[in-house]
Amino acid sequence: MKRMKKVEDSRTEQTYLIMQRHINGYGRLFGGQLMMWIDELAGIVGKRHAECEITTACIDQLNFKTAAYLNDTVVLIGKITHTGRSSMEVRVDTYAESLQGQRRLINTAHIVMVAIDSDGKAVEVPGLICETAEQKMEWDGGEKRYQLRKQRKREGF
Repeated sequence: MKRMKKVEDSRTEQTYLIMQRHINGYGRLFGGQLMMWIDELAGIVGKRHAECEITTACIDQLNFKTAAYLNDTVVLIGKITHTGRSSMEVRVDTYAESLQGQRRLINTAHIVMVAIDSDGKAVEVPGLICETAEQKMEWDGGEKRYQLRKQRKREGF
C-alpha cells in the first residue's frame, strides 16, 4: 500500500525583507529574485513530502499579480497540491505583508518537483491526503494541470 501524507505535513512558510540588492531598475522586487525564492521554497516543500532529494521539473504557472517594493516584508507559503508516482505539484503563494500584518497576494506559482535517488533516478513519492474542500479543489486543479502538461508534451510543446 502506498504511503500517504497530509498537506500540512510539508507546508512551509518563509519570510524575506526586500533590500536594495533585490530591486530591479523600476524600483520593484526583481522577478528573477522572487523566482529563486519560489524555487527554493518549493524544493523544501518537496523534500519534506518525499523525504528524499528532489529536482525541479517545471514551473507550470507563475503569475505576477502586483509589485513589491524596497523594505516590504515578503512571505512565501508553499504546500503540496497534487502528487503523481514520482512528481509533486507545489503551490507557492507570495504576499507582501504590511507593518500591521495584513497580507496582499503578489504572486502565485505552481512548480512540479520530482523525487530522485542518489543516482538521479525518479523514485515514488507518498500520496496526498486532502482533508478539506479547499485541498480537494487544489487536487482537482492539479490533476487538470497534470493532464494539460501531458497533452502539451504529446504535441511537442
